[in-house]
Amino acid sequence: MRPRREPIPDAVGLDLRTKPTISGTLVTLRPFREGDAEVMAEILSDPEVRALTGSVATTVEAHAGQPWDELLVEWYATRSDQPDRLDLAVEDVASGRLVGEVVLNELDRQDRSCNLRVLVGPAGRGRGLGTEAVGLATGYGIERLGLRRITLEVFAHNPRARRVYERVGYAVTRLRPGALVFDGAAVTAVDMAVEAERWQGFPPPDGSAGPVDASGT
Repeated sequence: MRPRREPIPDAVGLDLRTKPTISGTLVTLRPFREGDAEVMAEILSDPEVRALTGSVATTVEAHAGQPWDELLVEWYATRSDQPDRLDLAVEDVASGRLVGEVVLNELDRQDRSCNLRVLVGPAGRGRGLGTEAVGLATGYGIERLGLRRITLEVFAHNPRARRVYERVGYAVTRLRPGALVFDGAAVTAVDMAVEAERWQGFPPPDGSAGPVDASGT
């Protein structure tokens, strides 16, 4: 039996200053802490993450790696200080290892909406961790923060990530051909969104959320 869902709260005064720990079956979403930047540098250096998130324009660049420097250390050290976005580490429950991140950003208080992005490194793929991370973050945004709409962008050359989002409850809202050029070829960006009034919770009642995982968006 699925637990009864609490009423969606009023989002006047949306609080993204609070950085929660959200526990799931496969992953724990938690605030970033000291030492995470080095691990995130490894994850961000993964060629698949770099290529599929649109971070680079060529395969050569995708294999160049992300430097672990003071800028990256400062970035992750200050994530908990941000009042208008929520950056959480994705931790594998089975191993206790940091495997990625999930972010709610681009907050629009008037429309009660925000953007979601997620990336999962090689150590976290193929076991449903990314799917659960997206589901938990989306549920937190709608059920706890009172967001009415969460949007995201995924590129057409990342169909695995698109399937994750569709299983969680996101639907395509727009296609933007040529939004990215990778290795000289135009790649379509797929805009997706989930509306609070259509949100069925996570996991969805039809049990459609499975072990497919996203490398990132």
